[in-house]
Amino acid sequence: MSEAPYPLGLRLSGLRVVVVGGGTVATRRVPALLNAGADVLLVAPALTPALRAQVDAGRLRWVERRFTPADLDGAWLVQVAIDDPLAAASVSAAAAQRRIFCVRADDRDAATAWTPAVTRHGPVTVAVFGGGDPRRAMTVRDAVRDLLAAGQPLSTDPVAAGIPANVPGGRVALVGAGPGDSELITVKGLRLLTEAEVVVADRLVPGLLLDELRADVELVDASKIPYGPARTQEEINRIIVDRALAGRFVVRLKGGDPYVFGRGGEELLACAAAGVPVTVVPGVTSAVAVPAVAGVPVTHRAVAHEFTVVSGHVAPNSPASLVRWDALAALRGTLVILMGLKNLAAIAATLVAHGRPARTPVAVVQEGTTGAQRTIRSTLDAVAADVTAADLRPPAVVVIGDVVTALTL
Repeated sequence: MSEAPYPLGLRLSGLRVVVVGGGTVATRRVPALLNAGADVLLVAPALTPALRAQVDAGRLRWVERRFTPADLDGAWLVQVAIDDPLAAASVSAAAAQRRIFCVRADDRDAATAWTPAVTRHGPVTVAVFGGGDPRRAMTVRDAVRDLLAAGQPLSTDPVAAGIPANVPGGRVALVGAGPGDSELITVKGLRLLTEAEVVVADRLVPGLLLDELRADVELVDASKIPYGPARTQEEINRIIVDRALAGRFVVRLKGGDPYVFGRGGEELLACAAAGVPVTVVPGVTSAVAVPAVAGVPVTHRAVAHEFTVVSGHVAPNSPASLVRWDALAALRGTLVILMGLKNLAAIAATLVAHGRPARTPVAVVQEGTTGAQRTIRSTLDAVAADVTAADLRPPAVVVIGDVVTALTL
């Protein structure tokens, strides 16, 4: 086929799209159709488990048999995702008779429509046709995706941040920066960071992310705001709200996840009280990621079927503690403690006093996922002394349970 394709964006919301075939090609094509709001009818004798899950969830309809021309009645588009040329040709013929565009996975030259290689960057969708060569299209697509991810902001439109259109004034995004490695921020979080006009950053935010900000971005270092903890949070809330009410896009960049022992909830409530729209972008939490990079899975088959994440910043014997340490001691699963290094001796002693075996394996990981990561392995009765001897310092994640030795070779 020598003619150049005519590029077109199809708005398929509520419109019938027929997918013929239930294998791996259909598995790849269906999610984008569902994301476009299409009314998907899947025709195939059998399905992959992933497609069956979509059917079971009620996201599409499945006709459990081979294709018949009547399946195209009312359709706007058909995707042929089978590798039998004769069967695929019969679908093409039925589509041509009804003047329905037909995508052919088996034969692009016989198709009346092509699916491009696609990358999405917020509100921007880039579709690349490679002149009939899928590999060329994907190579160009990947190059464009990398440029978009590393480039300047494409838009300051609220839709780019997931905010409904026609919202006056500024907006806020609570973005989780991940556990320390700058590459562990989510794609969406990184995109919003490139679009920010103001960034209010925590102490534990990866420094490389801040180094990549545009020169005109106002950077507020939340760790340098004066006052005690409560007043500091009030001041952070005030800065976020004031900048947003001034019409600016504020990214509140927080270590880990915005809500896991962070105070993202308080910041969201402050914005809501001021009428400022907020987008929450979850982050990779250190409670799971740091043990993983240190070789400790928080669950493991036949070892642990549960894990509990606890803040250790309040001592077990403090009246301010909300943790039932006696109940945690009785659990057989994994216990992950964040912000617990200062109180580790008291925590370990409390767990042992309530029945957790003194020889329970423990791992402590300092500055996990970064170049400064250090790990010690010990037992519950000795870990506090071992941490002191090793001079481990916050931030550190403590993992208690048999998973600590589950992957020891």
